[in-house]
Amino acid sequence: MSNRIAIGGGALLVLLFLVYSSFFVVNQRQQAIVIRFGQITDVKTQPGIYFKLPFAFLDADRVTYVSNQELRLDLDNMRVQVSGGKFYEVDAFVVYKITNARLFREIAAGDVSQAESRLRTRLDSALRRVYGLRGFESALSNERVSMMKEVRSDITKDAESLGLSITDVRIRRTDLTKEVSQQTYDRMKAERLAEAEAIRARGNEGAQRRRAIADRGRIEIIAAAQKDAQILRGEGEAERNRIFGEAFSKDSEFYAFYRSMTAYAQSLGQGDATLVLSPNSEFFQYFKSEVPNTATPPSSTEAVPAQAQ
Repeated sequence: MSNRIAIGGGALLVLLFLVYSSFFVVNQRQQAIVIRFGQITDVKTQPGIYFKLPFAFLDADRVTYVSNQELRLDLDNMRVQVSGGKFYEVDAFVVYKITNARLFREIAAGDVSQAESRLRTRLDSALRRVYGLRGFESALSNERVSMMKEVRSDITKDAESLGLSITDVRIRRTDLTKEVSQQTYDRMKAERLAEAEAIRARGNEGAQRRRAIADRGRIEIIAAAQKDAQILRGEGEAERNRIFGEAFSKDSEFYAFYRSMTAYAQSLGQGDATLVLSPNSEFFQYFKSEVPNTATPPSSTEAVPAQAQ
């Protein structure tokens, strides 16, 4: 009785093992490759439960799983040369997906690292070619989008030969190397200094022009003021002479006497000066006892100053 139970239990275990070995599950993140005696017999891309031959240890049906998700390959610190001879340090990445699991198994043995190694080589070559056709500033301008599209176009065919589909190519960073960065800094510094000198020169030119305009305005204002002053001075002299003429015409004798007194004060008030004059000179006519009848005052120029003794 016990033997029958043992045999029945063993048969049940074998049956359960056969059933377990005859099914496999594919989830939404996977693809399944069914291999029978070393040959790919089927590829399952949809999630579900599938049947296969048991006894995988006898090389019957073996199932290999590959990713059904988008994968990312990064390429960092890549040194590329542009058409001008300068160098960039570039970080880029490519997003890809295994769309042909059969081909992926046959070419890359189903190994993602092996496929990425080959894809990395093609991406490196494409980036060098695209950068090499462009100048120094292209990667920093709007042309960067077209560069990424060109790199994607270059590696698409090679990726398809590995069973891969390229979803996107991105350039994350484009920096100058230290040598080129210093050269660029020096060039930009020289350009800014030249621009500053040009601005300073234009400023000096403008300042000189405005200074000349201001000086000319000042000269014109002074000249106009001097002209007005001369006119006013002439008008004042004329008014003074008119007043003197009116005064002289009213009392000519008093005017002659006033002029004589003024001449005496100017001639005799010279300190230690000596005058040599004739006593009968008209200069001393108001010192005489008789008042002269003439109305003509003595001129101060008749007094001849002699050298001081």
